[in-house]
Amino acid sequence: MADIQAAKIPVILLYSVDPDWTKEEKDEVIHLTTQLGNALSDTGYPLILVPIADDDIAGHLDCFNPAGHIIFNWCEGLPGIEHSEWLVVKRLEMLGFTFTGADSDTLVLAHDKYRVKVIMDQECIPTPAWRVFHSPEPGDWNIFPAIVKPINEHCSMGITPDSVVFNAMELKNRISFILDKYSQPALVEDFIDGREFHVSVLGNENLTVLPAAEMDFSFFGNVQDRLCTYESKFIPGAEHYEKIETLLPAPLTINENEALELVCKKTYVALGCRDYARMDVRLRDNVFYVLDVNPNADISIDASMACAAEVAGISYGQMGSRIVQMAAQRHPVFGRLFKSTGE
Repeated sequence: MADIQAAKIPVILLYSVDPDWTKEEKDEVIHLTTQLGNALSDTGYPLILVPIADDDIAGHLDCFNPAGHIIFNWCEGLPGIEHSEWLVVKRLEMLGFTFTGADSDTLVLAHDKYRVKVIMDQECIPTPAWRVFHSPEPGDWNIFPAIVKPINEHCSMGITPDSVVFNAMELKNRISFILDKYSQPALVEDFIDGREFHVSVLGNENLTVLPAAEMDFSFFGNVQDRLCTYESKFIPGAEHYEKIETLLPAPLTINENEALELVCKKTYVALGCRDYARMDVRLRDNVFYVLDVNPNADISIDASMACAAEVAGISYGQMGSRIVQMAAQRHPVFGRLFKSTGE
């Protein structure tokens, strides 16, 4: 039945290729996109790849009928426009397309760490103690070590070992650095010096929590080094990139795993995630603290979500197919396939 449905659902794989990227960066994106495209094609979907090299999404999609296609949204944003993940989706919404992943409101929310923190506090989701600073003066903040982050960045942008501070003077200096360099407020948090997990979730009404991946900081003795920096994610050869080990599945007891799944499901629902998302979580004193939520998580074949799915017995193509079919259930035409079969 799934194969028959796949054959009836044409998929547009929409991805960004910024003209300002290096040849190597473009080649990598095209390679990863081709891997996802091949996986979807092998699962049975008629597939069209549409690269976006400017901000004219409407022009690139003009020849496609929203009533006859699902868009697999693989875009990190519009080329040349910072923080524009949400804008891609907003334009898809305005054009009437059904697409995979979170809606524009959730993507806007996820980039505002202040609003995310407020929601987690309101929903009683454990998250590190926090405060937002618009000026360098730390006031009466007295929780150390603390970590200082830009309030509107993702992918660990602005996070280095210097982000972890131990006293008021270091805190003041780091807040000042964030204000000057990123032209945005600084988020200061209690630094949870504990085990870190990246937890991927699939689903909508019914949620599947994939096996947790643990970021193993055993190599690092200095507390300031026990964190996922920007270099750890994007700079091959950097110490954090090379020395942070990934344990998948993470070694957790049954009770720990149940508690982790519970907090991740609660966060997923509270933040309005859809189809898939990833949570970054730390464990201290038997409490799982949610650090960050990414509703547009990397689903490349070598990223943590795809690797976790593989451990759970879900192939890359099957994972992509699940995501497409969740979107298809929202589609005014394809949704009838699921209703007629009782899916």
